[in-house]
Amino acid sequence: GQRRETAFQVDRAVYDEILLNHAEELGCEVFQGTKVKSAPVKDGAIEMLVLESGEEIHAKYYLDGSGHIGFLRRALGVASHEPSNLQNVAFWDYWQNAEWAVEIGVGATRVQVMSLGWGWLWFIPLGPTRTSIGLVCPAQHYKKTGLKPEELYLKAIEEEPNISKLVKKAEREMKFEGTKDWSFTAEKMVGPNWMLIGESAGFADPVLAAGLTLAHSSAREAAYSILEAESGAKEKEWLFNTYEEVQTMRINQHIRFADFWYTANGKFTDLKEYTREIAKDSGMEMNAEEAFRWLGTGGFADGGFGLSGTAGFSLFSVKAMGQWLMGEDSQLELVKNNIFRLNIGGAERRNLPVYESGTVNEREALQRRDKTLPLNPINRTLLQILKVETKIPRIMDKIQKAAAQTGIHRQRNLHMLLEALEAMVADGWVKASNNKKQAGYDFSFLEESNIIHSNVDTEDHHSDSVSS
Repeated sequence: GQRRETAFQVDRAVYDEILLNHAEELGCEVFQGTKVKSAPVKDGAIEMLVLESGEEIHAKYYLDGSGHIGFLRRALGVASHEPSNLQNVAFWDYWQNAEWAVEIGVGATRVQVMSLGWGWLWFIPLGPTRTSIGLVCPAQHYKKTGLKPEELYLKAIEEEPNISKLVKKAEREMKFEGTKDWSFTAEKMVGPNWMLIGESAGFADPVLAAGLTLAHSSAREAAYSILEAESGAKEKEWLFNTYEEVQTMRINQHIRFADFWYTANGKFTDLKEYTREIAKDSGMEMNAEEAFRWLGTGGFADGGFGLSGTAGFSLFSVKAMGQWLMGEDSQLELVKNNIFRLNIGGAERRNLPVYESGTVNEREALQRRDKTLPLNPINRTLLQILKVETKIPRIMDKIQKAAAQTGIHRQRNLHMLLEALEAMVADGWVKASNNKKQAGYDFSFLEESNIIHSNVDTEDHHSDSVSS
C-alpha cells in the first residue's frame, strides 16, 4: 500500500536522530556535543581535525556536512559563488493542531505554496499535529516595511486567506527563527582528501523544498565515489571531478528554476532582465523576454539518466509551470512541428557517472559546449529512430512500438520517450520545423501534469498559488 512518487515531510530533529543512531548501529563512531576547533590545511589537503579538548582526529577522507556554515570549506579558503540576484530572507515557526487543506488517502496531504505578491508562504505538515509555516520575501522588501521579523511573519499569515483559516484554531510553538536564504555554490567541492556534501557545497532557494534531496543525493554519491576510489575500480580523479560536476549542475538547476518561479511574483520583476545575463553567460544573445522564456524551457536533456527535465521535475511538468507563470500558451515543440532532424554534429563522446548499488558506473554521453545528452536507453532509442525517420507520423509509429515492448510500463515509457524528444529539441540536439504539406500528429493524449499544477481550491477559496 506504499504510495510511489510522493514525498515524506519530516521533523528534522527526529529524523536526524534516526539517521545518527542508524549510522552508529552500522559501526560509525559517533561524537555528540563535540566541537571542532580547527582543521589545519597543507597543500590543499586537510591534515586533521583538532577538537576543543585538544584531541586530534586523523582520517583518510574528510566530508564537510556542516551545512551553510561550511566549516571545512572556510578552513580550506574555498570561495562561494552567488549565481542569482535573489537575496531573500526566510522566517518560520511551528504550529500545533493546524487544519489540513486536503486529505489524501490515509495520513497524506499536500504542501501548500501560497503567493502574496510581495513574497510567499510555505505550509508543510510534518505529522498529524505539527506544521511548519514559513515566509520568504526579498530582503529589501523586509527592510522597507520597518516591521520586526515576527510582525511581518504574522502579517503575511493574516493576509493569506487559505493559511489564516487553516491556523485559526492552531497554536504556535513560539520557536520563531529567521535566516537569509541566498543561493550559492562552492567554487570547489573536492580536494585531495576532502569533499563537500549537502549545504556546505551549495544552497538553492527553498521554493522547491530541495534541501534534504540535495543533501541525501550528494552524501550518497560522495560515499560511492570514495568506495570506488578505495577499491581501485575507477580512477579517483574522474570520480571526484564528476562528483563535483554533478553536484554543481544539480544545485544550479534548482537555483535557475527558483529564479524562473520568482519572475512571476510582483516584487521580482527585475529578474526578467537578469535572465538575459544568464543567457549571455551561456553564449546566447537575447532580449529580456526571450531570455525569460529560455530560462523556463531550456536545459532539459541533462536532467539525469532517468529523466528529461530540470531540478527533479519532468519536462512536461516544467512546461506546465511555464505556461502557468507566463499566462500564455507554452505549446510543445511536438505539437507545433512535424519534421524532426538530428543535429549532433560537433558533439564529443564522454563518460558520465551513474550511482547505483554502492558503485559508480560509467555511461556514455554526447557533449557539445554546455549541453549534455546522456546516452541512456530512452535517448539511444530516439537516436536510432531519428537516424532513419524525420516525419512525425513515422517517428511516432516507431516510438509507439518501442514503448509497447516494455509491457505494463508502456504508457510510462511512451511519455518518457516523448519528453526526451521534446528535450532534445529544446537543447538543440534535434532541429524541429513545420512543413504544411506534411501530416502532423494528434498529441491530445498529453494531459496537464499532475506534479505541478494550479492549486485546487478546497472551499471555494481563490488564491494565486501552486501545490506540488
